[in-house]
Amino acid sequence: MLTQQTVRRSTRDHSYQILKEKILNLELEPGTKISEKEIAEQLNVSRTPVREAFMKLAQEELLDIIPQSGTIVSRINLEHVEEGRFIREVLEKEIVALACKAFPGDYRFKLESNIVMQDLCVEQKNILKLFELDEEFHQILFFGCKKGRTWKMLQLLNSHFNRLRILRLQSNSDWDHIISQHKLIYQLIVNKDEEQAVKVMEQHLRLVVIEKEFLKERYPYYFI
Repeated sequence: MLTQQTVRRSTRDHSYQILKEKILNLELEPGTKISEKEIAEQLNVSRTPVREAFMKLAQEELLDIIPQSGTIVSRINLEHVEEGRFIREVLEKEIVALACKAFPGDYRFKLESNIVMQDLCVEQKNILKLFELDEEFHQILFFGCKKGRTWKMLQLLNSHFNRLRILRLQSNSDWDHIISQHKLIYQLIVNKDEEQAVKVMEQHLRLVVIEKEFLKERYPYYFI
């Protein structure tokens, strides 16, 4: 039997997941003011779980709760973006090196399937699904190298980086370049070419560095 506390926790988690998804996919744009009352009405829940979801999102730096002023979707902090990108670059170069040494067959199949779906997303111009598959591609590498907890830790540091990545996908239709790098990384893992795989992974994770100034110029109100 469900207790009242369990139901409340479930409602809070549901509210948190929906809000986080809306923030990450930029449906709730950086700088947008939101209120507990409005969100509770939209989600058809009480204000308490929404308040708890707000607090959790504030801890993840996705919301700014300003006393006597209100709650605002945090703007994208480029210093946080670079920190998130830096951490991923350092770790993922090591991960792809490990994958070249040993990577289970079932995880290779998952990478192959993932890449096929990425091509389909390009055909259908499905940006959000493409982003999900991009994330999944990298997640498979971590889990295939038995570093799943490291991947989960990274997610806590990458909220600003991920929003910039989605903005990049929305602003630039040259998605084939990203997918071609994924295909090359996969093939280098199969060929156990560690040196080249590390090099390509570094180039892959530095795409944001090249494009962030363009995005800042195009969407100045999204950034701090």
